[in-house]
Amino acid sequence: MFRIYKILPHQIGLHFRDDQFVGVLRAGRYGKFFPFGSERIDVVSTRDVLLNHRLTAEIVRANREQNMLDGLATVLDLGDRQRALVWVDGRFFQVFGAGVHVLWNEDRQINVEIVDTNSPRFDHADFEVITRHGSAADFIEICDVKRDHNGVLFLDGRFVETLPAGRYGFWKKVADVRVVEVEMREQMLDISGQDVMTADHVTLRLNALMAYKVVNARAVVSAAQDLQSTLYREAQLVLRELVGRQSLDELLSGKDQLAADAQAQLEKRAGEFGLAVVAFGIRDVILPGEMKELLNQVTAAKKAAEANLISRREETAAIRSQANTAKLLDANPTLMRMRELEVLEKVAGSSSLQVLLGDSGSLSDRVTKLI
Repeated sequence: MFRIYKILPHQIGLHFRDDQFVGVLRAGRYGKFFPFGSERIDVVSTRDVLLNHRLTAEIVRANREQNMLDGLATVLDLGDRQRALVWVDGRFFQVFGAGVHVLWNEDRQINVEIVDTNSPRFDHADFEVITRHGSAADFIEICDVKRDHNGVLFLDGRFVETLPAGRYGFWKKVADVRVVEVEMREQMLDISGQDVMTADHVTLRLNALMAYKVVNARAVVSAAQDLQSTLYREAQLVLRELVGRQSLDELLSGKDQLAADAQAQLEKRAGEFGLAVVAFGIRDVILPGEMKELLNQVTAAKKAAEANLISRREETAAIRSQANTAKLLDANPTLMRMRELEVLEKVAGSSSLQVLLGDSGSLSDRVTKLI
């Protein structure tokens, strides 16, 4: 059969014989005689950067032998452990995986970067541009480590490194990637409702608070499955041990010391989990109802005794002062006379003062002498 092909400037003719690629036809008009229909020319557009053809692999194989696409296309032949990052005219175009790919480079600039995926982690100067492109989702897995967190990286179950806050990429289907986020800010653990018994067999309830923070993210992930449950259990055991050594009076008068001792013991255990205990405090000590009444009665009796003692001390001081004054006045008659005049002055200052003098004159004489 005789056929006429018109190939436009933005087109390329791909010549096949029995599905074997034999050549390229550039822009122009061609008349071809194909007697048995075993040959054909497929016209493709070079406006599309990527060649999409069912025989792309055959085209690449033939080009490998005869370089028929030189000057027309960039040919990518990627192995299983290779990926290609392609820029077209300075803009990121696509991520290509294993296989053969043909990109038309006529009237455009194509830059290709071949990346080896033996290292599963993807790190690049244009990381954000590449990973935000739609084609990257098929090849790159994105892991975000939030602010104030650390990410513990495991590849195929083995610890690799600790990642600070940020965005990270890993090649898909290369390794089993797991990033475990760990909170690095200070955290609070409420240890409430702990029923414990003192050394003198008094059962009471304790509420405590513990502040802690992570200092080794890897140890936190590896040493404990549930961090807060582990800390809660350790705090329970420490409180029971310490409270069991003390009587109720020692406990009530030494809560601060109890908290300090508990913190010291918990710091040793928490260090094995990659933690640091920042603070530990006893928030409440709740006694049974009967014990509260007894303690209230004891406290009331103590306060009454203290008040009575203070009152007696004040009375004793007042009597002692009066005794000292009497001795002083007895030893100094003039001072006694001045004291009498002060008393008379105070009495005379009253508007209701009435002086009655008897007939005998003894009282009047004494008042006259006093005045």
